[in-house]
Amino acid sequence: MPPMRSRMNRFRAGLLGLLLGVLLGAWVGRPLLSGDNVYEQLRKFNEALNYIYRNYVEEVDSQKLVESAIRGMLQELDPHSIYIPVSEMQRVEEDFRGSFEGIGIEFDVINDTITVIAPIAGGPAEALGIQAGDKIVTIDGQNAVGLSRNEVPRKLRGPKGTTVRVGIRRAGVPGILEFTIVRDRIPIYSVDAAFVIEGTDIGYVSINRFSATTHEELVQALRQLREQGMRKLLLDLRGNPGGFMDQAIRIADEFIPGGHRIVYTRGRLPQFNEDFYSRSGQEFERTPLIVLVNRGSASASEIVSGAIQDLDRGLIVGETTFGKGSVQRQFELPDGSGIRVTVSLYYTPSGRAIQRPYKDKQRYREGEGRLEPEEEGENIAHKEAEKSDSARPVFKTLRGRPVLGGGGITPDYIVRSDTVTLLTRELRRHNLFWKVTEEYLARHRAELEHRYGSNYWSFVREFRLPEQLFQRLRTLLQEAGGQWSTEDEQKDRDYIAAVLKARIARAIWGNNASAAVMLQVDRQAQRALQLFPEAAKLARLE
Repeated sequence: MPPMRSRMNRFRAGLLGLLLGVLLGAWVGRPLLSGDNVYEQLRKFNEALNYIYRNYVEEVDSQKLVESAIRGMLQELDPHSIYIPVSEMQRVEEDFRGSFEGIGIEFDVINDTITVIAPIAGGPAEALGIQAGDKIVTIDGQNAVGLSRNEVPRKLRGPKGTTVRVGIRRAGVPGILEFTIVRDRIPIYSVDAAFVIEGTDIGYVSINRFSATTHEELVQALRQLREQGMRKLLLDLRGNPGGFMDQAIRIADEFIPGGHRIVYTRGRLPQFNEDFYSRSGQEFERTPLIVLVNRGSASASEIVSGAIQDLDRGLIVGETTFGKGSVQRQFELPDGSGIRVTVSLYYTPSGRAIQRPYKDKQRYREGEGRLEPEEEGENIAHKEAEKSDSARPVFKTLRGRPVLGGGGITPDYIVRSDTVTLLTRELRRHNLFWKVTEEYLARHRAELEHRYGSNYWSFVREFRLPEQLFQRLRTLLQEAGGQWSTEDEQKDRDYIAAVLKARIARAIWGNNASAAVMLQVDRQAQRALQLFPEAAKLARLE
């Protein structure tokens, strides 16, 4: 057989096997019925690709064509059915697994230089004394300036127990500091911050996603806060896009008395229909609870907030959530890539489907179809459900309150998030908050550490941002070609000051200190803190 024909036959056989894996993976254990035409469509696709491969005017990349075809198939479905190429699978698995192996830093590439934003607590970089603001200029003796954000992990991550040498420039220290770092397993924490708000018995916990370790992290954090005097909990799920459904169920179960249905799923195939109920005797079933949500709270975040609301277990405060009420199952393909396919919808305890319409995917991503009450304020009775012209179905909570389905979770208290002016957006775009913080810490870090020690609450209470930092921001923005607006400064001054102060706090004391600073100017959180008597009353915990 001529080499070209042999190569072509091998290509077609391999392609057919790949396509069979892609298209028939969801049918495992389910025989094809006579009405199904999958084999016919496979043959059609195979022939089309064969013609392209043999006859196109230029040489074609068959892998690229197949991946484009897979993406095209999934684009005909819903926005959450996606293709994950091999290059992204490791990052996706790390995010959900909750760990990776490396040196343990959060970094950014600023002015072409790897800059340490913060060492990860408990990681090898922190143990060696690497600090926020350090600039990594060499890796294993090679120049590291100019590396892209995508290239940095490939240089610094590696198997546990292996070593990497980094050269660091630190403000105020002459020469280059050399560190030999032994890589280790680095946790990716999904609990961003957890502390008892000073002068109160209210615990604050922020969760950024639902990974494999989130429930364990949360319970550990809550037990520590309880030992520190926590009697009430403000659970922040704002901006949390979701993740593992089982973690959301286990977290909701921590607060809900036994015997209640937390969530249930229904799909086309019976094996994807599941019902999940709460267990009795969990540790925090009688802790007054308020959950903060916003437009970025989706999926697993909506499972938790929907269950808390439907069972009248606590208050939901903030803005209407994203409206993603679907469940995905991930299937691995032969080359190590994968597809994530929507297999069912989930329903809250009252029977609400949270999923928004998604036929127009662009409008869906922009928030079209989310239920948005017009006015801020108390929404306990969800009066919008009483409107006769409402196209959304009405459901009842455990105590008989009306709630609407089909457009996200609408809070019991509507509190809009603060908006910022063009000035703040420009400062962010040019990364000037970080630059000014870095300069200030280079001169004053030791002074702050000596003055406040480990008590970041003293820093939160007492520290006042020097006026010179605003002047420095102005100078840097003008040097970058931006325009400083005095009117915008007056509107955003408290927020700008809080961001700078929070960045200083994070560099020295970590995420808890940063979050404690930002709570001072967080109107949604400040309103929630006033509502715990109402939350306890609703849950009958007085």
